[in-house]
Amino acid sequence: MTLPQVEQQLLGLAGDGPSVVAIGGGHGLAQLLHGIRGYAGKITAIVNVADDGGSSGRLIQDLPMPPPGDVRRALLALTPEPSIVGELFAYRFDESDVAGHSLGNLLLAALAEITEDFPQALEVAADLLRCVGRVLPASAQRLHLEAIVDGERVRGQVAVATAPGTIERLDLLPADAPAVPAAAAAIREADQVVLAPGSLYTSLFAALRAPGIADAIDASTGDLVWVMNLVTQEHETAGMTGLDHIGALADVGGIRRTGTILINDGPFEVPDVVDPITIDVIEAMEWGWSLCSADLVDRDAAWPQHDPFRLGRALSDLAEDA
Repeated sequence: MTLPQVEQQLLGLAGDGPSVVAIGGGHGLAQLLHGIRGYAGKITAIVNVADDGGSSGRLIQDLPMPPPGDVRRALLALTPEPSIVGELFAYRFDESDVAGHSLGNLLLAALAEITEDFPQALEVAADLLRCVGRVLPASAQRLHLEAIVDGERVRGQVAVATAPGTIERLDLLPADAPAVPAAAAAIREADQVVLAPGSLYTSLFAALRAPGIADAIDASTGDLVWVMNLVTQEHETAGMTGLDHIGALADVGGIRRTGTILINDGPFEVPDVVDPITIDVIEAMEWGWSLCSADLVDRDAAWPQHDPFRLGRALSDLAEDA
């Protein structure tokens, strides 16, 4: 490898690499984007906009905009070099009436008001941060999450995530929310579409159920890869097996086509309150999926999570084998 190639990898630029779309939200999408930076030639992140907790939840109570928290994480994940602008977007206040707010969320709120267009606000932020990819909201307006949990209707992302029981149905309101044409176009043109790890219903499915996203995935000709979670999540996926996850992707997430499931085969310590998610080749094949396993765990993390470098290497291998 030549010195310029090494410098490109360090900066998160992959030259002639594949066009990759990553879909999801939260920490899982951010970790995935860090990994994708090492091999993709073009990156588009499509991000959940149904969050109603934390700093984002406080902002959207009074401002007519989608929640900025998950898109802020994605923007920072695609920022290859440390900078004062990056530090500003990552800064969180500890005191006064802005305690708990991320400055990056406030900056995105200001940009949304200045541009009067949330996707355009993200483009301006990406330019300020010198991002190596594009971040698009799953919808141009805030979406409200509703679910049927054990026959009862539950409203709001935080409420759905913490409701005990089985999630039988997921809706995003308003049902006629405008799609983001650039998001569907990016999916259709991608060489590889990656479904991010993270909260299954309130992060991944909340992005997939946004207008036009699932249809674009089903119509795409690029390789579809689903990065399976390492462990279940309290309440939201408690007791669910790998097969249950696959069934939910079709029944609740609305994805009809299949592809490759990327699952961890490396050792890690499983906390008592969750279970490891496993699936074998035969089970995956019964649903039309192929299975690829690799050691994907970040062993330095306090809680089970994917290591971006290991994850990027496994996804790069899948892209090369396609």
